[in-house]
Amino acid sequence: MTHRMGAKGQVVIPKGIRDEIGIEPGDEMTFEVAGTEVRMRRVLDDPAGRGRAIKALRGAWKGAPGATPAELLEERRREREREDRRVEEQDG
Repeated sequence: MTHRMGAKGQVVIPKGIRDEIGIEPGDEMTFEVAGTEVRMRRVLDDPAGRGRAIKALRGAWKGAPGATPAELLEERRREREREDRRVEEQDG
């Protein structure tokens, strides 16, 4: 199966291939040169892309209320107490 590249360097990925690998309009793709070949994959399927996406999130919650370890532990303690009360009421 062959396709011609357009004037802007665009190539249409045949629908059968798009369906088979599950890519849709708007999906972010990554490209890798391997000799004379170009490999592409969805960013979600790219281990390096996942790593970059995770690193980009570092510090995203810094300074947010309730984000310190002590605050998170306290919130979890309160949740556990609520759950314990709910179980007691059901068993009661």
